[in-house]
Amino acid sequence: SGSRVQLWSDYLSVPLHPKSLYVLRQYLHEGDCGCLEAFGEGESLLQDPGCAEELEDRLHFYAEECDQLQGFQVLCDLHNGFSGVGAKVTELLHDEYSGKGILTWGLTPVMSDGGDLQKNLYRLMNTALGIVHLSTHSSLFCPLSLRGSLGLRPRPPVSFPYINCEASLNYHSSAVLAAALDTLTAPYRLCSSQGSMLHLAESLNFSGRKVVAAWAAVPFPALPGCSLADTLSAYQQAVPWKLLSSWREQRVSCCFAQSVVLRGIGKASSSPCPAKQPLSALHSWGSTQQVLQHYLHTIFPGAFSTAHVLQQPCSTLPPYPQFFSPLLTKEGFLQDKAPSYPSAAVESVPVLAALQSSPVLQALLRSLHRDLQQLDVRRCPSFFSAGVEQEDFQVALEELRTLSQCYETGLGAEESEDEADSD
Repeated sequence: SGSRVQLWSDYLSVPLHPKSLYVLRQYLHEGDCGCLEAFGEGESLLQDPGCAEELEDRLHFYAEECDQLQGFQVLCDLHNGFSGVGAKVTELLHDEYSGKGILTWGLTPVMSDGGDLQKNLYRLMNTALGIVHLSTHSSLFCPLSLRGSLGLRPRPPVSFPYINCEASLNYHSSAVLAAALDTLTAPYRLCSSQGSMLHLAESLNFSGRKVVAAWAAVPFPALPGCSLADTLSAYQQAVPWKLLSSWREQRVSCCFAQSVVLRGIGKASSSPCPAKQPLSALHSWGSTQQVLQHYLHTIFPGAFSTAHVLQQPCSTLPPYPQFFSPLLTKEGFLQDKAPSYPSAAVESVPVLAALQSSPVLQALLRSLHRDLQQLDVRRCPSFFSAGVEQEDFQVALEELRTLSQCYETGLGAEESEDEADSD
């Protein structure tokens, strides 16, 4: 059930090389991860020469083992002092490995802020500083969370129709995000890949849009033995995925560029399902990849879209939580009704995931900026005593506002609607 799981290491099944760990002795984890609270505390850790030297030593150890180093994936908390740690790490990578890709994922757990104003302020300030600094030194930055909002206004967490996920349980929420992350990054991690990490970033980050949004369908709602065209025909108005970047979903489908990955829909699902769906324009395309590409061009006309189709599904063997609907088969496909007998554990699921440079990011970034502008941050002097100057914080806020402007579409009505929604 995951009720006894407290730390990520409790369900880590992969042995780690000693060089892959660097423990921050000043902030040992003893059941409470709130010790490293402020962005400045995290930054100051890596400004210590000893700490920086140890980190560089570990990086060089692995970099020298690479035949062809594409770049780095950085997973970093946004809501606490690790936001500052990640900022300094990406700055180090940017300086030491110029020309390599740096894809950074800003993670935020689903948690109750309990009306604690100082806790909320710290979270907002850490998040704003993290987004600005991490995006500055990364090729691409993506906020990734099941949390409904990064701002002050609470929103319900993201839910999926075929999993019974308790979003506030890190064991559950991390599993959903891991499936999305594993799928999103597949295009440059496979031996058969045509493009690199840097190519992916460059296809999405043009015009200063270095922040992207993540979407996913976990699992992708497919019937066994049916074609992708059959499944997508039921979603002609909107795609069946959920936003994983802490903002409400837009009613109008729109994006500037996107990279979409579908996995677990193999050749066995290439024939149409009898009497399920009338034949559509999607059925005229031969391969699964062509069907997906045509669908994306139909739903997102004018957007630069790349589609990748992988036959291998996402594995959900232990320690992956068994929180799936009884409507799913062992292979993660949908059944018309749940079996009368206890179903076998779900061993794999098809997943659809996307990285989008999208106007939704304008609303997300601007809302975060507006929340902080309306608050008196001077009420948290301890945050600034940790190393961040108030003047530097105001500069970062202005950079956050400028970043949000990169996603403007010129649709005044849409922007007014976002303003009203956040007020």
